[in-house]
Amino acid sequence: MPFTRPLFAAALSMFPLAASADVPINVVTWGGDFTAAQKVAFADPFTAETGVRVNLIDADSVGAVIKAQVAAGNVTTDVASLGQADAERLCDVGLAEPIDPALIVAGADGTAAADDFLPGGLSDCFVATDVYSTVIGYDARAMGAARPTSITDFFDLQKFPGRRGVLKEPRFTLEMALMGDGVPPDQVYDVMRTPEGLDRAFAKLDSIRDQIVWWEAGAQPVQLLADAEVAMTMSYNGRLFAAKVEDARPFEILWDGQVYEVEGWMIPKGAPQKDAALKFVAWSTAPEPLARAAEQLSYGPPRASSQALVGMYKDGKTPMAPHLPTAPENLKSALAIDVNFWADNDVELIERFGTWLAAAPAKP
Repeated sequence: MPFTRPLFAAALSMFPLAASADVPINVVTWGGDFTAAQKVAFADPFTAETGVRVNLIDADSVGAVIKAQVAAGNVTTDVASLGQADAERLCDVGLAEPIDPALIVAGADGTAAADDFLPGGLSDCFVATDVYSTVIGYDARAMGAARPTSITDFFDLQKFPGRRGVLKEPRFTLEMALMGDGVPPDQVYDVMRTPEGLDRAFAKLDSIRDQIVWWEAGAQPVQLLADAEVAMTMSYNGRLFAAKVEDARPFEILWDGQVYEVEGWMIPKGAPQKDAALKFVAWSTAPEPLARAAEQLSYGPPRASSQALVGMYKDGKTPMAPHLPTAPENLKSALAIDVNFWADNDVELIERFGTWLAAAPAKP
């Protein structure tokens, strides 16, 4: 994918590099396939264009690393990869450098960056790089002729009998319960902000509770499907895609009612290579690099103009665009996680969810 547009070239000249190109920038990220995708899509091409080396450093908890470094007055991280909620929290308490949205280049079609990003993808201290979602997965062969078409089918044990894999935490689970009870995506958080709405969500979970198999780690729901332990399961879309394409599993994704979250870059307060970090953030969040990242891993680009640029998966034979959370058809009934709602209510709802779990009857 060539980088020839004038708008994109502008990202390379926007900032003077205070440090020598011989001094690398340190980017702390999540590891595994995620880091591998960032290396191919962002780090290596950025170095080729600018001469600035990028060290990708894996961490189990990126937010904790940033907090510890800033608190100790020994910041060695220049850019960090974080979920939007964590990035906004760090920004709110003064642990992140501001990122002027005007520094982010326009869309591939000339659309202003602020209008090209999904909501929440561009803020004072955060620029989104990818979108992942929690979806419903099922084994097509096990389903036979009948296939689920709506999030309501996940909660219909008569039409689709069998156990259900459910994430053992309130986030995503309560939202899906309400959509499974007929609440439109754009009304979910209004409903959740009322006592009656929360009662409704838990009541919907009650309707399937004796058929629930709980999972906590991302690899578990795919294994539950593979072992025929569940008929359907909540899962992260990337895990299901990898099982289908890499492992040739007959798994399908039900996109209706997906709950998505954006991840992206923030710059820690006191980053030693701040100018180079800003340049990297602007460069890597232009439409073309974001599209290239989506070709490596089935996380969608957070910019509308990037979606149209997505080509083939890295296997060279699978068109990637339809498999992304951000495909227009997949976004029709999608819900963006409300980070402000969870910032205000997570402690209370984690406690209530735990109490509900403890009261649940043992499975037969």
